[in-house]
Amino acid sequence: MQKTVLITGATSGIGEAAALKFAESSDRLIITGRRNERLEEMADHLRSTYGTEVLTLCFDVRDREEVIKHLGGLPDGWRQIDILINNAGLAVGLSHIDEGDTDDWDRMIDTNVKGLLYVTRVIAPMMVSRGSGHIFNIASIAGKEVYENGSVYCAS
Repeated sequence: MQKTVLITGATSGIGEAAALKFAESSDRLIITGRRNERLEEMADHLRSTYGTEVLTLCFDVRDREEVIKHLGGLPDGWRQIDILINNAGLAVGLSHIDEGDTDDWDRMIDTNVKGLLYVTRVIAPMMVSRGSGHIFNIASIAGKEVYENGSVYCAS
């Protein structure tokens, strides 16, 4: 049975790999990211290679209002999300904790923690009301295996 899968941070790394795997399974994809050109390139590849139905949404998960606007206002036919993959994440400004840039810390926490929560807050009620759906939160091994100068990223 065809499923509708929403993947944040879908244009590289694990998000891209997940999109390719779900496309191979003939699932419909909603892919999100911050760079529209990369989203459209990815969507074109998925359509031409797998015949996948793809909806692209360009926004930053750190921006709660944008998350609500884009995901709360999904077009008809795209609102029944069966699988959410919270994949958007980043590591910036890796430095010793006493030399860290708090703007970098905010950016990582806003993306890696709050962005995941904003997306889930919009999508989870839709799943609950239908009585079905799955949410997968992708995390880095850095949460378990910390490394020097990665304290904030590892924590997020």
